[in-house]
Amino acid sequence: MNKKKYLITSALPYANGALHLGHLAGAYLPADIYVRFLRLLGKDVVWVGGSDEHGAAITIKAKKEGISPKAIIDKYHELNKSTFKKLGISFDYYHRTSEPLHHQTSQDFFLKLYEKGNEFEEKTIEQYYDEEFDQFLADRYISGTCPKCGYEEAFGDQCENCGSDLSPTELINPKSTLSGKAPVLRATKHWYFKLDRHADWLKTWFTEGTIEGELHHNPAEWKKHVVGQCLSWIDGGLKSRSITRDLSWGIPVPLEEAQGKVLYVWFDAPIGYISSTKQWALENGKDWEEYWKGDDVELIHFIGKDNIVFHCIVFPAMLKAHGEFALPRNVPANQFLNFEGQKFSKSRGWGIEQHTYLEEFKNFPNKEDALRYALVRNLPENRDSDFKWDEFIEFHDKELADNLGNFINRVLVLTNKYFEGVCPDASFEEQKELKKAEALAKELLSDIEKFSFKTAAQKLMEISSFGNTYLQDVSPWKIWKEDPDSEVLKSCMFTCLQIVGILSVLCKPFIPFVTSKIRSLLNLSPLQNGDLQILLDQLSQGKPIIPTGHQIGQPEILFAKINDRKDNSRKEIIDRQKSKLASILSSEAAEERQPVKDAIQFDDFAKVDLRTGTILEAEKVKKTKKLLKLRIDLGLEKRTVVSGIAEYFEPQDIIGQKVVLVANLAPRKLRGIESQGMILMAENEKGELGFVGTDEAWGNGFTVK
Repeated sequence: MNKKKYLITSALPYANGALHLGHLAGAYLPADIYVRFLRLLGKDVVWVGGSDEHGAAITIKAKKEGISPKAIIDKYHELNKSTFKKLGISFDYYHRTSEPLHHQTSQDFFLKLYEKGNEFEEKTIEQYYDEEFDQFLADRYISGTCPKCGYEEAFGDQCENCGSDLSPTELINPKSTLSGKAPVLRATKHWYFKLDRHADWLKTWFTEGTIEGELHHNPAEWKKHVVGQCLSWIDGGLKSRSITRDLSWGIPVPLEEAQGKVLYVWFDAPIGYISSTKQWALENGKDWEEYWKGDDVELIHFIGKDNIVFHCIVFPAMLKAHGEFALPRNVPANQFLNFEGQKFSKSRGWGIEQHTYLEEFKNFPNKEDALRYALVRNLPENRDSDFKWDEFIEFHDKELADNLGNFINRVLVLTNKYFEGVCPDASFEEQKELKKAEALAKELLSDIEKFSFKTAAQKLMEISSFGNTYLQDVSPWKIWKEDPDSEVLKSCMFTCLQIVGILSVLCKPFIPFVTSKIRSLLNLSPLQNGDLQILLDQLSQGKPIIPTGHQIGQPEILFAKINDRKDNSRKEIIDRQKSKLASILSSEAAEERQPVKDAIQFDDFAKVDLRTGTILEAEKVKKTKKLLKLRIDLGLEKRTVVSGIAEYFEPQDIIGQKVVLVANLAPRKLRGIESQGMILMAENEKGELGFVGTDEAWGNGFTVK
């Protein structure tokens, strides 16, 4: 009987820019957790990825920067590959779609479908052509007004404002993004994949999980938003999709009559998973086909929700049309991660790229695991989520430091104090607390199997929290003072060391860097593939994880808290990030502020008498929503002022507030109350009001000049 093979893929990122935290949370961190979990269980797993290095986006960027597409892809391939490695994203192979092996694999795949005779159709269509640049325009080379929402910067394939799929000829007032001029229509021939002929089996595959009557997967285990989006596409009517383009950068279509044409990037990109596996197999003496063909293959795609259609409809149809490849068992696509309440935006500087994080947090201890944990605790698994620096602090300090780190440190400190760092003698079978830890561990593993990584991380914290509670309940420090040889004391520390041993394995998928440190502190060997299965076997057989007589090392602080009264160096790093965002918002708000009024002469300003004052009393004016009656101390006298600030401030909250008063404004009656001046207020872009005043040290009645 063949051993099951796991082939895991993550979306190939375009090599035309650096990746931000949203990318990490979408397709790479979840896959890394899952793959590390499989390896620890001793599964035969290969995780492949790589750079997507073709397509209009890269050629557009190259033209804008005045360099070749090769220069663009070399720069960003190396940047993204090295950044992934630094963050512990443990691909088995990270390939490139510009490599000859990928070109050959894609061309062979195309020819296989072409030779079948019924998977493609040829169409001569009219396509936009830029006469100044003397080339046909890919969809992304054309912009214009969206016919559905009126957005004036829509692209030829999609409106990024309303999300509608478009064709270039639907745009109103189209223009070339190369020359800026209106393109002309010219006839050109292209090849189309008959996606519509696959609609029936695809729908059955999604709804029943079967292929040709054979059970393939359980559709109930797929995320609802994935299945929902796919069924919506199928029910809307699938159409043939063009898989060739008139471009100079890409994989040439391997037909004599297709000179000057390349494969559409969305046809060749998923084939990159196959070529990446091939290259891995070549370099490791493996047979790549064992991971792509046969009933014992578990193919899992990790992607973001913007790639669902291509990975769940188009690519499976391509694989089935080919006839030799396994189809994905699951596509646990994530939704989007936002940043401090807004979408990531490179143009605005809103967000932070992965390599930038590593640079700006270079002096932050365990920066890699701190980020990984904050992201996994906030993964957009079923709905969009939001990364916030305040939550980053909370997850780090309360969960990693106060819970996990604190428990491990206490156990190591006490074991060294009471038993000179040697695991005491106790019976494993008598430790009922270990059964609770074992049960939580199994729940954690079940969560990972269901791609519920956020819940799994919470289970990890439940285990250490349980250990903390148990340690506190027994209070071995009290027992040791009265009876250092107590069996209860030995049993407690033995149990706690076993729980730390369990954590030293279960932490690996989430925080692999600190896990290595935990293993070292316990004087245990680095984790190897299959060690989690060994741990589970030990627990079920009643064998200790850390045996009696085992010598552990000296304790070290695993996570130094960000909010530390004695050391604010880590908090300063976070505060710098917050300041950047505040500056962006302030700058953007400044652009929306009201223009300065017409110039006045100094004599005009000199007529205004501004005085410092303090609000002594405040009450709402009856039968009004906006007015407050204020009593203001001006030093030598007290004034009554009616102010329209009741919607923004409660009367009791502004007693004692320092203000600046226009003291020589002619009195006027408001709701029967004579108002003897006007206090100055500032208004922001949201229409919110703030007092203009001096600090507490100032007295009342002084002139403001």
